[in-house]
Amino acid sequence: MIRINLLPHREIKRKERRQQFYVVSGLMIVLGLAIAFAVHTVIGGFIERQDRKNQIFKTEIAKLDTEIAEIKRLREQIDALLARKRVIESLQSDRAQTVHVLNEMARQMPEGIYLKSIKQTARLITLVGYAQSNARVSHLMRALDESPYLTQPQLVEIKAATVDGRRVGEFTLNVTIEQPKEEQGGIKEMRG
Repeated sequence: MIRINLLPHREIKRKERRQQFYVVSGLMIVLGLAIAFAVHTVIGGFIERQDRKNQIFKTEIAKLDTEIAEIKRLREQIDALLARKRVIESLQSDRAQTVHVLNEMARQMPEGIYLKSIKQTARLITLVGYAQSNARVSHLMRALDESPYLTQPQLVEIKAATVDGRRVGEFTLNVTIEQPKEEQGGIKEMRG
């Protein structure tokens, strides 16, 4: 029988398989590194694009913040101007009020009553004067209550006094100023 030594052949096959293993392992490492580099590059690109978008958003948000601040400043100016307008309208509607009130008091003043002082505080007028009798004071109160500009007369006090040797009643009377209904409607229509 012939004997063949297969030992060197096995050794050669082992070396070839080992070499193939090293080559395939090296190729796998290179392929793995290439894939990792590609993934890293792609993810880096996504991050870079997102950072650019975020920067654009930040600049736009900063612009909007300045616009919002400008809008707030303009609203404050508008509110201040509207407050001024209301004050001017109030003064406009009240500018003839003193003339109307004094004219109405002169019209409603009965004989036998003499005013010593007239004082106005906001919408309240305080009248201090002399009357020949208490009945004349009550007649004045009724007349003032019927007036379109004056309402709610309230007698604060009445006391006896002597003026130029004559006995009279010194009175203090509060009256509220009221805007006539026709004028209030006309002013609202003019404002609207």
